[in-house]
Amino acid sequence: MGIDESYRELGKLGLESRLAQFTALNQKDKAPAYLSLVPEILARQDQSFIALISIHHNLRKRVAEETLNTLQPRIVNSLRFQLADLLETEEEWSEAARVLMGISSRSLPDEEKFRVNIRIVRLLLGDEDSVQAETYYNRAASLSNSTSDRETQLQFKLCQARISDYACKFLEVAMRYHKLSWLAEIDEEERKEMLSAAVTCAVLAPAGPNRSRVLASLYRDERSADLPWYNILSKMFLDHILRPAEIRTFEERLRPHQLAKIAISSNDQLASTIDDDDPAEPSTSTRRGPSTVLDRAVMEHNLLASSKIYNNITFRGLCALLDLAPGAAETMARKMIEQGRLRGSIDQVDKLIWFDAAREEDDAQSKAGGLGDVEQTNEDTGAPFTKRWDLQIRMTAANVRSGSPLR
Repeated sequence: MGIDESYRELGKLGLESRLAQFTALNQKDKAPAYLSLVPEILARQDQSFIALISIHHNLRKRVAEETLNTLQPRIVNSLRFQLADLLETEEEWSEAARVLMGISSRSLPDEEKFRVNIRIVRLLLGDEDSVQAETYYNRAASLSNSTSDRETQLQFKLCQARISDYACKFLEVAMRYHKLSWLAEIDEEERKEMLSAAVTCAVLAPAGPNRSRVLASLYRDERSADLPWYNILSKMFLDHILRPAEIRTFEERLRPHQLAKIAISSNDQLASTIDDDDPAEPSTSTRRGPSTVLDRAVMEHNLLASSKIYNNITFRGLCALLDLAPGAAETMARKMIEQGRLRGSIDQVDKLIWFDAAREEDDAQSKAGGLGDVEQTNEDTGAPFTKRWDLQIRMTAANVRSGSPLR
């Protein structure tokens, strides 16, 4: 609706002539004039305003904005809060945040500054502006001891989890979301969303013992069985290989930052070409590395899962499993071994990756992570396949004792 049309409608409400008078005033007299009109505009609840709700809304914003331009900072804060409320109801997140950023904080107590910064963070994240949101989160963090109000502290923890999510600290975020999903102060539907977010972040986290413990905690949670991603959670916890078809639906629900592109370093690019010059065994893939965060998480998981199936695997076999060039597959395995997330060794001569079978009992103990203690005995059963079978029996017994569902 244009300004002229708005003024015609305002004429019906008896405000047009008064606004026209205000425009003729000098700058000094405009401030008290607009101030005298604001309470009336904001308090009007008669039928004409209900019929012209959109004009009412736009008028409130216009009066607030023009008043902000003429008043001193000491008076302006309350108007900024009201304007931010209006913009937030229209889902203009960044604009609402911008209005709050202009609030003069000198006259505010620390507790109120804390609340304002938290609100700005929440609004900025509504428009995926995580960079600027982190700046205001850090300001809020410095004031986090200014209040013991439970609701305010809860809002801060939610912002903390979301900031870490945007920073791709997925393992840390999964634990934060899971903890928040148990808080009774949060609405039941929101708690379910927190649990779903925890599972999502656990799937995206780097494969290894730490993630296994988080997966165990989520897998034990009876509420997880109702989530759409329970099948993926179950397969990851049980170290089953994930297939592309199982990932596609999951990928469609991810937020943009969870599908961030990964840049391959020049060293990794060089290493990935080393074994591509074997004409006797042409590679079926030319990919030099994972392309997204999800891509990397799935590849690392499948590599870890393959270590539970095979004693060793050739570079070519691994490249077929991961859909990577042989050199790139070897590079991924090498980095995981160096970081302690995969136990094994690499035979460059025979182009084999040997998995350390002795590590499985240790992993079983840590992965139980709340599934109950798995009693380990040092018995010499001979062949590695016999040991592996015994280990599976122990894990199954542990699941039965803890009441966890068997898959």
